[in-house]
Amino acid sequence: MTTNAAPTIAAPATYPPVTASGRAVGEPGTTTKPVSAEQARRETALIEEVLASFEGATSPRLRQLVQSLTRHVHSFIREVRLTEEEWNAGIAFLTDAGRITTDARQEFVLLSDVFGASMQTIAVNNEAYGSATEATVFGPFFVEDAPRIELGGDIAGGAPGQPCWVEGTVTDTAGNPLPGARIEVWEADEDGFYDVQYDDGRTAGRAHLFADEHGRYRFWGLTPTPYPIPHDGPVGKMLEAVGRSPMRASHLHFMVSAPGQHTLVTHIFVEGDEYLTRDSVFGVKPSLVKRFEEQPAGAPTPDGRDLAGRAWSRATFNIVLPPEQEASDEDTHWIAVQDHDA
Repeated sequence: MTTNAAPTIAAPATYPPVTASGRAVGEPGTTTKPVSAEQARRETALIEEVLASFEGATSPRLRQLVQSLTRHVHSFIREVRLTEEEWNAGIAFLTDAGRITTDARQEFVLLSDVFGASMQTIAVNNEAYGSATEATVFGPFFVEDAPRIELGGDIAGGAPGQPCWVEGTVTDTAGNPLPGARIEVWEADEDGFYDVQYDDGRTAGRAHLFADEHGRYRFWGLTPTPYPIPHDGPVGKMLEAVGRSPMRASHLHFMVSAPGQHTLVTHIFVEGDEYLTRDSVFGVKPSLVKRFEEQPAGAPTPDGRDLAGRAWSRATFNIVLPPEQEASDEDTHWIAVQDHDA
């Protein structure tokens, strides 16, 4: 039966045993070597000792976080029977990630991204709510105080790429328009670079605008194209080692806010893009894949803009914002639960 009471903290999940090769126990070509009862006792005793060391945490929430992390880290080590050489390699990897991190590049966020941890954090902090638009990763290239454009303006700012007309509405989950909703948009150019990745101080491929009295918006941008995440560091080497691509699916960033509504951070993706099913940061949601309709050179534009004979594209993205979420105390503990009717 559904209840409004905060659920209690669940015991840590158990994991299926695997062999040193990474295969599940029982798979063809694997053998099982169980540990002795004394070995298991020693390993478990260590976990309990570490957990007890955190009991003095003054914040129950902090205690929950570090104890849960401890359980999962030790479970991983025991599950894969981590070797000392592998431990050393892991420490070296993290050290390299720290060395390459700067104010302009955060290798640890990139690491979180490629493990899907960033997307999972987005998921648990943006719970499904009716018809509300799904959220996705923020990305590292948002900039405060992007220039304002009027409705129908151009965010490209001279960035190279095919012109693209984007339009839509901003409403709440009841379908009511949200006049004056603030819409931040940003994207890479056709060469796969954001303006902040250039060293000349340019501002291009980003702007903000406001929905009209009917909640409608429209602007010119660039047809999104795929590009790789930074892959010249330890994260890129890891992706190469496991046979994964660093490419992101073509996308256009949005951040949309309105009084009384939860702020949405999301993208829209290009229908038919070759990387939709293998986006390097797992940001693609089927509901966010939109049709970017190619328009031939010379085709009339919605606002009469003269594109000097160039081809262009157009897309529609109707945005639905959920209500603002209530702030909760830092020590409120929530877990994923499944309610059952009695």
